[in-house]
Amino acid sequence: MAENREHRGAVEPELDPVEYTLRKRLPHRLPRRPNDIYVNMKTDFQAQLVRCQKLLDGGARAQNACTEVYIHGWGLAIHRAINIALRVQAGSFGSLQVAANTSTAELVDDLEPETDAREPLTRIRNNSAVHIPAFRVTPRWGDHQTDEITSRRSDFTAQSSKE
Repeated sequence: MAENREHRGAVEPELDPVEYTLRKRLPHRLPRRPNDIYVNMKTDFQAQLVRCQKLLDGGARAQNACTEVYIHGWGLAIHRAINIALRVQAGSFGSLQVAANTSTAELVDDLEPETDAREPLTRIRNNSAVHIPAFRVTPRWGDHQTDEITSRRSDFTAQSSKE
């Protein structure tokens, strides 16, 4: 198979879509952990959101709940992955935090000729990706929360003393 690796400044020759069939390969080394969710544009948004929530909540029986879920989006699905992460965080009432990491991946496309007269080609292109861990945080008692509890306690004692 001949490789068509062009320099960054070079112009790619026009390929006739009738002469070649484009086959996009999967990215290298995709993590395959049970708490990884790969967001795409084909699957329903609500279904992907429910899957994230089920992983974090542990399903109906609350078994095997994950403390961390990794949401991955490639190319066109980056916007959807960010949306899902923000919706999961908003629905957690402050018990989840998210942190986005971006990357660029080198993807390989195979161009298979429709006729035997042409050579198969390989094209390399860059694609953006986002990786968002959504993880549970333990609530910390800060000064603001302590002050609020103290003020509520003093309001309660003031009302009790009047009665």
